[in-house]
Amino acid sequence: MKPQLIIFDLDGTLIDSRADLTAGINHMRNHYGLDSLSLETVSGYIGDGVRKLVERSLQGADVDVDEALAINKEYYFSHATVHTALYEGVEAGLSDLTKAGHTLALLTNKPGDPSRDILRHFGLDDCFSAIIGGGDVPHLKPEPDGVFRCLELTHTDPSTAWMVGDHHTDLAVAKNAGIRSALVTYGFGHAGDYKPDANFASFADLVGYFV
Repeated sequence: MKPQLIIFDLDGTLIDSRADLTAGINHMRNHYGLDSLSLETVSGYIGDGVRKLVERSLQGADVDVDEALAINKEYYFSHATVHTALYEGVEAGLSDLTKAGHTLALLTNKPGDPSRDILRHFGLDDCFSAIIGGGDVPHLKPEPDGVFRCLELTHTDPSTAWMVGDHHTDLAVAKNAGIRSALVTYGFGHAGDYKPDANFASFADLVGYFV
């Protein structure tokens, strides 16, 4: 395959961050005397940015969302890699994709600075020609702003670009930006009503497709 721009989602695609995200939400809930939520419940709320995660986690509670968001951010951003781990094959796979001539970028709804910190923690930040998170562009996925920024920064034509993720927001942003999409089915998101151009059950499968 000729060189492509492969834009990756972060949570549920490169990293399994469910335990740390759940810990952050429960720290915030416990501050207000609310019971903790299960990992499965919090996992179902992930995918549309931290504010939506907090709002969904406070359904029915009489809590100021802005204050709760600040409490969640303060805790989570300083505990983002306690339990978080790379999915199997990610570290070697990103290297293989780069060696094959592909350009890699990252587009996540998680705020940009902690996203870059997480990639730096795992020694992966240098793999990406662009790292775009929430706050780095005007609108989150599924709005196409982040994809357009990745295309701009890497001087890539949309015809050779892919969005890879585990959630319907990743498939939607690809459609909205006019690029191809791939769904990784090992993550904790879901495709919704969108039909990806490719499906991968493991990161190794993804690498094999492009290499």
